[in-house]
Amino acid sequence: MNESNNDKTTDFGYQEVPVEDKAEHVANVFHSVARNYDIMNDIMSIGSHRLIKNFTVQLTALRSGQTVLDLAGGTGDFSLQFSPIVGINGQVVLADINESMLRVGRDRIIDKGNLTNISYSLADAEKLPFSENSFDCVCIAYGLRNVTDKNAALHSMFKVVKPGGRVVVLEFSKPRKQLVSKAYDLYSKLWPFAGKLVSGDSESYQYLVESIRMHPDQETLKAMFLDAGFQKCEYHDVMDGICAIHIGYKDAV
Repeated sequence: MNESNNDKTTDFGYQEVPVEDKAEHVANVFHSVARNYDIMNDIMSIGSHRLIKNFTVQLTALRSGQTVLDLAGGTGDFSLQFSPIVGINGQVVLADINESMLRVGRDRIIDKGNLTNISYSLADAEKLPFSENSFDCVCIAYGLRNVTDKNAALHSMFKVVKPGGRVVVLEFSKPRKQLVSKAYDLYSKLWPFAGKLVSGDSESYQYLVESIRMHPDQETLKAMFLDAGFQKCEYHDVMDGICAIHIGYKDAV
């Protein structure tokens, strides 16, 4: 975050915008892409996002009877996987700051029928509206890079996770090999064109590409976890670091 003309600014993709305006800009992006979000995920990742999400679910180490916050859960992919794992005695909370995304996720889950252990919350990751020590696990997938103040969000997640619990962050990151990095960079430049074809919206997908470039690398995000109070922090590179899954634990009392 930088300061310009005595006003605090932050990144919105490659642009610098006033801090207080970023949430609205991001909201407009996701209002636009909500309806076609899952289709575009399949297109942009050539289907690999499903395998990456399955691996992330395994790393949450959820068990029957536990409570999990699916933060920035959008269209409900993770909530649908968490529900049978935690079972009837557990609880899944699907939370998103964007009403359009949350509506798509809620409708999708209702269509599945009889998933009574899932509830919904319109929630800001920087100021989570839950009691301290509420969740065994908080999982946020492809959402942290869109948060205005990532440090505030990590502190908020630390507050609501139980002692002995963990926060799992799946996010785009930085490829390790230069060849992979160059190939990925070229491929991602096609996403706005795909967005234009599928949804008539290239600008939103241009932002998504830029937001990935601006997101902290693996070691920087690990340091942010430590600064927020997490212990035993680790990360797992996926696809040579195109994505990374970070895990941080809250010390048991």
